[in-house]
Amino acid sequence: MIWSVAWRNVWRNKLRSMVVILATAIGLYGSIYMVALMNGLMQQKIDNTIENEISDMQVHHPKFLEDESIQYGIDDATEVASFLKQNSSVKAWSQRTKATGMASTAHSGNGVMINGIDPIKEKEVTAISGKLVEGSYFEKKSRIPSIVISSKLAEHLKTGIGKKVVLTTAAIDGETMQGLYKVEGIYRTSNTVFDELNVFVLDGQLQNMVSPDKKIVSEFAIRLNDGTELGDFKSGMESAFPDLSVLSWKELAPTLIAILGMMDQFGFILIVIILLALTFGIVNVMLMVIIERTRELGMLMAIGMNRRRVFKLIMLETIFMSVTGAVAGVVLSGVTISLTSNKGLNFASWSEGFEAMGYSALVYPVIETSFYFILGIMVIIAAMLASIWPARKALKLQPADAVRDDS
Repeated sequence: MIWSVAWRNVWRNKLRSMVVILATAIGLYGSIYMVALMNGLMQQKIDNTIENEISDMQVHHPKFLEDESIQYGIDDATEVASFLKQNSSVKAWSQRTKATGMASTAHSGNGVMINGIDPIKEKEVTAISGKLVEGSYFEKKSRIPSIVISSKLAEHLKTGIGKKVVLTTAAIDGETMQGLYKVEGIYRTSNTVFDELNVFVLDGQLQNMVSPDKKIVSEFAIRLNDGTELGDFKSGMESAFPDLSVLSWKELAPTLIAILGMMDQFGFILIVIILLALTFGIVNVMLMVIIERTRELGMLMAIGMNRRRVFKLIMLETIFMSVTGAVAGVVLSGVTISLTSNKGLNFASWSEGFEAMGYSALVYPVIETSFYFILGIMVIIAAMLASIWPARKALKLQPADAVRDDS
């Protein structure tokens, strides 16, 4: 009975109730969609980092990541390759030779990481071959070996498809070596920093420069099958190769995990701030309701409604208004997220700034279903807190005085 009375009371003053409901709906809609945008931004950053840069897992000499020197190659690379071939959890893998050096033209030079790769295997572990904006990915045969560089580096070096680039690096014996390469392909990812620093050549060509007599493998990049636990696979590899460094993408890019956690906290803080602001608005509205209905509440208590039921009545009215607004906000945000998650939101005007920080300018909003359940609990708690002060004011009314109230 009291539930239906509370629901009818909400709509006695439709304008005032709709103001509260719309304020709640718009506030939650904006905050939910903002959280979805942040989630989408971070998820794309993680996906792009895994697909374009580091894969699911990497294996190195223990000292390689300290200074990325050509000296620190993997001694038992053949055994590692055999292990990866036989492991059913491995979707694809590629071994690379990496050397720091300089890429230069007649116009300019830039420090780079030279990646010696097997193009066929590399296509299975990274998406660089699909990021080409010009040229091809090691498909042409030429007297001059091919190189694939980024559009950012091509712009800096003032070079392009078919033009020459000189690579300079230190060989394993310490001698400075140079090689002439022809630009075959130009790629572009969402990470400007990665693009400007990384160039790709055939593994055999880099081997001839740095160590013609001994094959050097600097790292293994590994992609795992869906559903494979990173921790379990990492433990298995560490047991098989205790002298090597086996790192998952979470360990190779710890800042991503830190930023992801920070984004989650920021999202909840944003929701809490919105709910606090709405709570004060609801408190104000319910206090006005109590003042306007002083005579009515006095009569209810005079004819036998106890104070506990009056408290419950006020609380239910507050919760109904809040939950109605929250449901409207959730539905509106859910529809908007669904519509924009397929095509994404293109922040093309700020693409340069986004890519300078390693983020894609095309954002696909995403939010987990569990977030809505947590939000529902938070809304109910906020509504209950907002109802306490007005309900306590109602309980302080004296039935005899309230009945004589003419306000």
